[in-house]
Amino acid sequence: MCLNCIRADVDISEGIPKQATVHFCKGCDRYLSPPNIWVPAELESRELLAVCLKKLKGLQKVRLVDASFIWTEPHSRRIKVKLTIQKEVFASTILQQVFVVEYIVANQYCDACTRVDAQLTWKAVCQIRQKVQHKRTFLWLEQVILKHNAHRDTSNIQEFRDGLDFFYTSRNHCIKMVDFLQSVVPVKVKESQELISSDIHAGTADFKFTYSLELIPICKDDLVCLTKTMARQLSNISQLVICTRVSNTLTLLDPTTGHHAELRGSVYWDKPFPALCETKDLIEFYVIDVQFEHQYQKYGIATIEVAKAQDLSQTFLVRSHLGHILNPGDHCKGYQLSNSNFNHDNFEALNASKNHNIPDIVLVRKSYPNARKKSRNRKWKLKSMAKTEDVEQIRTKQEKMQAEKDYELFLRDIEEDPELRGMMNIFKNTDAMEEDEVEMDDEDEPEADFPEINMDELLDDMADMHIDEDMDGDE
Repeated sequence: MCLNCIRADVDISEGIPKQATVHFCKGCDRYLSPPNIWVPAELESRELLAVCLKKLKGLQKVRLVDASFIWTEPHSRRIKVKLTIQKEVFASTILQQVFVVEYIVANQYCDACTRVDAQLTWKAVCQIRQKVQHKRTFLWLEQVILKHNAHRDTSNIQEFRDGLDFFYTSRNHCIKMVDFLQSVVPVKVKESQELISSDIHAGTADFKFTYSLELIPICKDDLVCLTKTMARQLSNISQLVICTRVSNTLTLLDPTTGHHAELRGSVYWDKPFPALCETKDLIEFYVIDVQFEHQYQKYGIATIEVAKAQDLSQTFLVRSHLGHILNPGDHCKGYQLSNSNFNHDNFEALNASKNHNIPDIVLVRKSYPNARKKSRNRKWKLKSMAKTEDVEQIRTKQEKMQAEKDYELFLRDIEEDPELRGMMNIFKNTDAMEEDEVEMDDEDEPEADFPEINMDELLDDMADMHIDEDMDGDE
């Protein structure tokens, strides 16, 4: 037989389907590779070609010489592959044939994306709670998580009044998040598990795991009253101290001497106690005179004469650690203990002691009243995580106003504390910069007397950047 007659009578592609289906997951942009492996692949890539060839039955009976893609519209949901095969049809007679196989791209969620899309199927949850009246700690913790990208394995993040819930499809990812939080903040961890299903014949069971983390209820700038025993253990520090930093330990400062000590979370949870005064109790004072005494590390010990900003008739003499940054005419914030009543066991024991004099005023930090009066657009901004609110949580107008107030106070803390800025990523706000340049052209003298973040500390926001490509393809 001649070649044309052999081709007319023999079809070596018989048994190989000319049409097949490949499954594509829209959630993660992956293709299903038989039997149950999902692989990422671009259009007309080697990985996608391998997936397509695995879907064809009968290729084992022929010799595959070449395989290549035929261009199709990306949105047509069709993939065409041109195959060149060879097969021996008669003795010493090898026939080569070229044909096209068309693949239909069908949408199908993978197992991981199915759990994420349902938002109900989860293996483990990390619940973070703190029993305080403000959200400043969670705002700071959110920025720390974003900087280290510790939330990348979460399937859903849900927000509650007193905390956050991180849901995971894998228990190992949840444990990794718990270890990260323990290295960042002092927490108390409780673990529980719930039986979902079990197979007594195979000896297997399916559980849901819950990790409950309670944050220490003491925040930055809170006034803390220690017990006499605990104060002696912390290098014989004073019992009335200020919390200056919250990390994996609490940094406590004696405002009269400048000495500081580290309180570990495990020591606190053995005998927990609440804060004596919180930031909502801060009162603004006006500085009348400063008598500097000596420098201790980074603090300046001084005797400062102050009066309430709204009542200058009565003055107070305060021994404080803010002598290096306060000058006559400045404003500061502190706690007034002389006219306050506290339901606190440690303070009552301290007040009953004759060997300790309780000060009338405890100054905490310098304040900037002009920063509140000026309504300005900040040249920087923060990013936030994608969170969903609890469907059963109905926030009142007062709670929304309180949340906005907490966020504004958190932004001011970032402006005033360089050490706090180093724990997070701060990005440039290009829109505010352009508006500020227009306002500066109209004004003769810019307003000041409030701290601002240096432009060198800001990062470029990749979402606002546009990459231009020239004719030669150089970026």
